[in-house]
Amino acid sequence: MNNILWVAIGLAVVFAIMYNSLINKKNQVENAFGGMDAQLKKRYDLIPNLVKSVKGYMEHEAKTLTEITTLRTKALSGNVSDDDKVALDNALTSKLGGIMVAVENYPDLKASENFNQLQRSLNEVEEQISASRRAYNATITSYNNSVEMFPTNLLAGMLNMQRKNVFEIPETQRENVDVGDLLNN
Repeated sequence: MNNILWVAIGLAVVFAIMYNSLINKKNQVENAFGGMDAQLKKRYDLIPNLVKSVKGYMEHEAKTLTEITTLRTKALSGNVSDDDKVALDNALTSKLGGIMVAVENYPDLKASENFNQLQRSLNEVEEQISASRRAYNATITSYNNSVEMFPTNLLAGMLNMQRKNVFEIPETQRENVDVGDLLNN
């Protein structure tokens, strides 16, 4: 009987350690996403200023400016899942990149101190978003390892903890940039 009690206590301790580890990792994922979300919010706050700043110059890109505003509105609506927010962020990153490339065709805009300051702010936010994505992916990987590896996967299954997707950029953003093409425009 004494051995059974020690085995039961040992199993309870192992169970408690695994449970606490899984909850810790789940909370780290939520924290990392919250950090990335805060950076995305900074970007969303800059977008109206960017659109306002370039609108007068870029009549040909009006459709893109409208799409950026629409994506921003969707992202801020509050009715967006984490996965949808990542998809919206991918689309917004692509559109903002297109605007920054198109700026090259507007020398007066490039010379504007307002726009230059805004562009520096946006670049800084983009770097912070990139760092947040890396931290988020590292946290997700640690969480996924715990959810999928034995023996914690057994407890994760009982707690209905599912594997989460890492943040991935779309294929179009993985393509090499043709600097020569950019310089010739």
